[in-house]
Amino acid sequence: MKTTSNQNPAPAGYSRVCPYLMVADIEALLIFLKDVLDVEITEKLTSADGTVRHAEVCLGDSVIMMGKEQPGYPAESMIYVFVPDADATFKKALQHGATSIMEPGDRFYGYREGGFRDPSGNQWWVAQVIENVSKEEMERRAASYDFKPAK
Repeated sequence: MKTTSNQNPAPAGYSRVCPYLMVADIEALLIFLKDVLDVEITEKLTSADGTVRHAEVCLGDSVIMMGKEQPGYPAESMIYVFVPDADATFKKALQHGATSIMEPGDRFYGYREGGFRDPSGNQWWVAQVIENVSKEEMERRAASYDFKPAK
């Protein structure tokens, strides 16, 4: 296996690559994953109406993220990768034939992230940690965050 650096740009507890699932019903998937794979539910962020919009589970040493499908983000899977520089990686992807889904920007949960679709049609999201946000602060920010997809 080729590695270019011993330093992992992902936050503590995360691998460099995290599967991200867009699903219709996060609560149902959490129950399924708990019952079938005995995952540990490590995060559930809700919107003001109480709907779970994002969740994370731990399966062994891997984190699986999931979000609620919505217009612009249908139920499908994507790859979420922690990188040292989200802007540089995004730019490089576009130079190699990718199309932009969302330009990199700073998010309430402390990441700078952006998304692109590779020439084969796969979605990739790249994230750089810019701020360590406590779970309590993240939940506070999430309660007032507008979870609409970027245009």
